[in-house]
Amino acid sequence: MDRPPPLTVSIERVVPQLPDIRFREPAEWHLREGEQWAVIGPNGSGKTLLAGLLQGRYLLREGAVRFHFGGKTAERVKSIAFRDIHSIADSRNAYYQQRWHATETDGWPTVAELLTGGFPTGTGEELYTRFRMRESLSKKLIHLSSGELRKFLILRTLLSNPKILLLDSPFIGLDGDSRRILTDMLAQLAHLKGLQVILLLSDPADIPDMITHVLPVCDRRLLAPLSRTAFLADTALQTRLFPSGDAPAALPSGEEKTAMHRITFRMERVHVRYAGRTILKDLCWEVKNGEKWALCGPNGSGKTLLLSLIYADNPQSYAQTLYLFDRRRGTGESIWDIKRRIGYVSPEMHLYCMEDIPAADMVCAGFFDSTGLFRRCSDAQKRHALDWMQLFGIAPLKDRSFLTLSSGEQRLVLLARAFVKNPDLLILDEPLHGLDVSNRRRVTRIIDAFCSRRGKTLIYVTHCPDELPACVDRRFELTG
Repeated sequence: MDRPPPLTVSIERVVPQLPDIRFREPAEWHLREGEQWAVIGPNGSGKTLLAGLLQGRYLLREGAVRFHFGGKTAERVKSIAFRDIHSIADSRNAYYQQRWHATETDGWPTVAELLTGGFPTGTGEELYTRFRMRESLSKKLIHLSSGELRKFLILRTLLSNPKILLLDSPFIGLDGDSRRILTDMLAQLAHLKGLQVILLLSDPADIPDMITHVLPVCDRRLLAPLSRTAFLADTALQTRLFPSGDAPAALPSGEEKTAMHRITFRMERVHVRYAGRTILKDLCWEVKNGEKWALCGPNGSGKTLLLSLIYADNPQSYAQTLYLFDRRRGTGESIWDIKRRIGYVSPEMHLYCMEDIPAADMVCAGFFDSTGLFRRCSDAQKRHALDWMQLFGIAPLKDRSFLTLSSGEQRLVLLARAFVKNPDLLILDEPLHGLDVSNRRRVTRIIDAFCSRRGKTLIYVTHCPDELPACVDRRFELTG
């Protein structure tokens, strides 16, 4: 009988000290040499908790986490998650709009400056070339798009030669080509350098071919591990993890006033440069009241910049010919006059919404377009916010600190925040980031239902065309 491959990691009947970060049963899991794992489950199921155990984040009441290979654990076990941008530089002291203010980015490092030894050579140069990041080396960190940031995080971590690499929702923010390149790179590194990969996923369709084993997680329980082939064939298990769910209840009524403007926005020959690089050139785009558009383009093509002009975050909007709600930008309206009519969610906004406040307060902040709740809400506003949380399936989280929620749960809170004021224009930039299959269906149905209301305009950004809501019937492409 063949001996099994040697163990690399063993989680042995682990129970963390704090009750809030425990599984319902002692955690038990073993990884062996040559295995590539996907940990898959719905939002809030315990995937992030499991990753925290592997990284030694929690004091243990019982059990042990053992690593059966040489070297310091911190150097050999690396993790990448959506919010890790804050660890690259002192970005916790930054604010969301800072990237668009040229005089306030002088202290930010370039990508090359954050790499050991400056510009990469050898293997690093090959990785950056394949991942189409060479042009980004001279960019300041704060000017990278969310997709470029994720690619940089992944590449920098790979260059540290880890033994085990945890990737939390690795494909969010990456265009199709970058997704394929990443999985090919991981497979090659696993074969040539013995890298072991653990992917934390919320969609069976995201499990790449290189994965050999799957650990399902549900309701803070580790279920029985399976081979990749067995998991993908087990439709009953997948339905248990990601039930289809019922259609959402009726949308909260709120204020039913219909927007009567004719043009939601119009851009005429918009031309924007940053750090000597032209990002948008002679761009023209008109969106009429009630239209539903997909905004498409590869990572770094300028989608986030374009949206910043519409949402009044970018001071360069004053130098452009730009109309919002039938009015020329810069003719006396305030930023808050614009923002009160727009519901906005984006990966960049998510990164900077890190307030230690109850989830319900974060939703209420949508009434005032702030990242925290700095004004008192009326009782009617509080009830309305709770109605939206109920619709998004997050009402039980209302008293939890926003910072203690998983990334997927935070995204649902920010979506409720965008809808709560019944906006005339919805700008949803990769709104399904980090959501499990069930929540993606729920959110898509809510978007379609909301956009069926008269006078609602939608701009929807995604790298996955199959995620587009049914209401989207127009497309605007940026080529980069």
